[in-house]
Amino acid sequence: MIVVTFTCQGDEIQAFTVEGHAGFAPEGEDIYCAGVSAVAQTTLLGLIKHLSREPVYEIKKGWLSCQLPGELDQEDKLKAQVLLSTLESGINSMMQAYPGFVRVEYRRC
Repeated sequence: MIVVTFTCQGDEIQAFTVEGHAGFAPEGEDIYCAGVSAVAQTTLLGLIKHLSREPVYEIKKGWLSCQLPGELDQEDKLKAQVLLSTLESGINSMMQAYPGFVRVEYRRC
């Protein structure tokens, strides 16, 4: 199962982690893994491109973690939350459409 964990402070997402495999098909052929990976990596690329400070991130096989840098200005915070809430919506939609392959968890700071 793919587990996506959002770390929040108040109403704002500060970090996310994607780990695991859906187990629907062999690695490299799994459409659920590909879908989650695509939206997570696209979100990371958006954060890198549109924020004035790069997020802290790590990508390994079956693992992606991303944390916003500290002390973002209001404009960067807004950009980050638009991107991160879009990721959250996409992942939650996948979880509802394909239960048993994707799980979402929340952690509070």
